[in-house]
Amino acid sequence: IMSVNGKKVLHMDRNSYYGGESASITPLEDLYKRFNLPGTPPESMGRGRDWNVDLIPKFLMANGQLVKMLLYTEVTRYLDFKVIEGSFVYKGGKIYKVPSTEAEALASSLMGLFEKRRFRKFLVYVANFDENDPRTFEGVDPKKTTMRDVYKKFDLGQDVIDFTGHALALYRTDDYLDQPCQETINRIKLYSESLARYGKSPYLYPLYGLGELPQGFARLSAIYGGTYMLNKPIEEIVIENGKVVGVKSEGEVARCKQLICDPSYVSDRVTKVGQVIRVICILSHPIKNTNDANSCQIIIPQNQVNRKSDIYVCMISSAHNVAAQGKYIAIASTTVETADPEKEIKPALDLLEPIEQKFVSISDLFAPTDLGTESQIFISRTYDATTHFETTCDDIKDIYKRMMGSEFDFEEMKRKKNDIYGEEEQQ
Repeated sequence: IMSVNGKKVLHMDRNSYYGGESASITPLEDLYKRFNLPGTPPESMGRGRDWNVDLIPKFLMANGQLVKMLLYTEVTRYLDFKVIEGSFVYKGGKIYKVPSTEAEALASSLMGLFEKRRFRKFLVYVANFDENDPRTFEGVDPKKTTMRDVYKKFDLGQDVIDFTGHALALYRTDDYLDQPCQETINRIKLYSESLARYGKSPYLYPLYGLGELPQGFARLSAIYGGTYMLNKPIEEIVIENGKVVGVKSEGEVARCKQLICDPSYVSDRVTKVGQVIRVICILSHPIKNTNDANSCQIIIPQNQVNRKSDIYVCMISSAHNVAAQGKYIAIASTTVETADPEKEIKPALDLLEPIEQKFVSISDLFAPTDLGTESQIFISRTYDATTHFETTCDDIKDIYKRMMGSEFDFEEMKRKKNDIYGEEEQQ
């Protein structure tokens, strides 16, 4: 984005691969090494080269911010996407498909008959809701009425509230219930509009794994004159009078006016805000009760398992060129709440049995203590437990605003692209 904006960009990475914490690891042997597992993968796992395993599982909302960024920056020309086959929600120990059409909603055993009618009315209300047109409010004040009150207005029961808040609006906790409803309504709209684009689920996933995303952005940056260096150890961030002036690597200093980095490069300017546990599971079978889908998302709302935060499962397979033929990768993740994170994630792992191999990671979540205004060092937040890129995009837009002093504008990106590629590329 900075390259497209005409900035001179040098990108240094201490790793030998793209994507830092959110890389896709290939071959499979490297994943075993990374998690310090003894020996090599068994024969049954097929060729190591056939694997591209994401360290941080996320899907893209079809109508979400990342897809817009990819389209506007033309990174889509380097990527191929597949639609995720279904989104499921956990209720009373079982999983149910999140209804993606009216027909599915009417047939779904998630709700009783009367509940369905009320829920349908609620969805119609959300679809017609326009924050700029008070005639669509029906007595609701988007900036004052809480979401709890909106649910009350439509007389929706606890189970429906659970799956609406967590599987449609994709909140990780229930704090949103007592906040003004505008944000929640917009989130449900985003889900519905994303769903409307492809029909099976609102989520997309790139062939060959998420590691393709940073590579696509690196290629784009190069078109605009950006320089990329892998395997570049960062020895020191050089600061004069409280402001960044360069980065020292292998005895040389690359001088700069602004610096963007993730928390691992500046431990003295970040604070720990929590932990996430992620468990990568290799399976030889699709997940039970998902209709043998070769990809899906499962959300376990916190209420269903007496927790404060949801548990997520993302599943992809050889259909996405990320695993050997006939193999599936399911990644469970959640925000850690106790001293026994593995026990917290057990409800998700129970849905995946039998599991051929697990790789467990517990990562600290960091947030910047330095906004960068003085130092001109702009630090991203650690990837959270959510299974889509919306919060990551909010972080990017926030960094952009702090760096440039103005809001990130998608339309502006579009115009810049036209200047370089010409209008006819738009089709």
